[in-house]
Amino acid sequence: MDLRGKAVVIVGLGKSGISAAKLCSAQGAHVVATDRARLEQLSRELRGLQVELKLGGHDEVDFLGADLVVVSPGVPSFPELEAAEAAGVPVVGELELALRFVSAPVIAVGGTNGKSTTTTLLGHLFEAAERRVFVGGNLGVPVSDAVGTDLELMVLEVSSFQLERAPTFRPRASILLNISEDHLDRYDDFQAYANAKGLAFVNQTDADFAYCPANDAACLAQVRRGNGNLITFGIGGDYEHRDREVRERVSGEVFSLEGVDLHGAHNMMNAAAAIAVARTFGISSAEINEGLARFQALPHRMALSAIVDGVNFYNDSKGTNVGAAVTALTGLAEEKVVLIAGGRDKHGDYSPLKQALAAKGRALVVLGEARERIAAAVGERLPVERVTSMHEAVERAFGLARQGDAVLLSPACSSLDMYKNYVERGEQFEAAVQWLRDQRQGGSK
Repeated sequence: MDLRGKAVVIVGLGKSGISAAKLCSAQGAHVVATDRARLEQLSRELRGLQVELKLGGHDEVDFLGADLVVVSPGVPSFPELEAAEAAGVPVVGELELALRFVSAPVIAVGGTNGKSTTTTLLGHLFEAAERRVFVGGNLGVPVSDAVGTDLELMVLEVSSFQLERAPTFRPRASILLNISEDHLDRYDDFQAYANAKGLAFVNQTDADFAYCPANDAACLAQVRRGNGNLITFGIGGDYEHRDREVRERVSGEVFSLEGVDLHGAHNMMNAAAAIAVARTFGISSAEINEGLARFQALPHRMALSAIVDGVNFYNDSKGTNVGAAVTALTGLAEEKVVLIAGGRDKHGDYSPLKQALAAKGRALVVLGEARERIAAAVGERLPVERVTSMHEAVERAFGLARQGDAVLLSPACSSLDMYKNYVERGEQFEAAVQWLRDQRQGGSK
């Protein structure tokens, strides 16, 4: 892609938008960057860019006169974009833009839940094997930041929003971990959301590889939209996990996850997927085992925060949808769990929590905007406590738990009703657990 002298409009100035603006400017384009926010609401990094800013709205932006429009993934379509597309102006996402300037093979990690853990683990396995690898995408480091670096591989977490505007995206390997209801505030229905997830496969050929859980019909339907070679993981798959080990069917090789910093059955699935891809790309058994032993889980994703008087506290603040909360809850080894849930209501169906709590729940503690909807969905199957702060949630959950139980923060909602993001929410949980542990030091439950 030759951008010298071209007029490029960047829409949305979060991390990916700023990175795209830098890339286009470095390629010699005249860049107009626009966002509905004002300058003081945006990153200070923006102020050093050699671009023309149009902030507080898009009214003054000439979309029809652009040679290229680059849209950040969090920006939904709007009439000016649609008019530009209808007039033949290319409208792409930052993922599509960046990969026009990168030649390294791409491994894409998609799914509703577990993307970040799997992406990080897979990148770690390649790094442990001394491969020159870039790890990023939706995970936090924009793909545009990789342009110009010497790479053997790219491991990219990809979201449905990113895939919507990546028409030529063809990963050498693509994983679809799972699909469960999410983002129905943006998509018309679940199938539309699932189809967006499947866009990572449509351009694959028989020179590529496609990975999905064994016996998962929804994922398999999306994988089969392309022609990648199918490799399965999970129970009955080519890479089968049972308890805390993964067995490679072809060779009989066993990879132990005992002692690895991963918690919950779903993370055993994530590990199986990562091992499958690493093996496809020639990573040896010894290198994988060494990498697994040194892996440290991401914060706020099924992290064991503390043990207080025999009660295990898990921080899964990143569990921002119902599917994630159900998976976290049912995957814990503890027999009974007190669940802390609630936050910004994403208009999903909370009823799956009812069945999961019927099997594993000791009690439910709800807070935030969605607390009444969650409480109503669960009904009277178990005790339900309503609270107004994370500190209160932790205290009440501990009071409801018994020795040997788990207290799990897996909100099934976004954090934006009470917190800046899921990280701040998770940090508040960690602080409350630490306070509780300090208070209980030397006591007994």
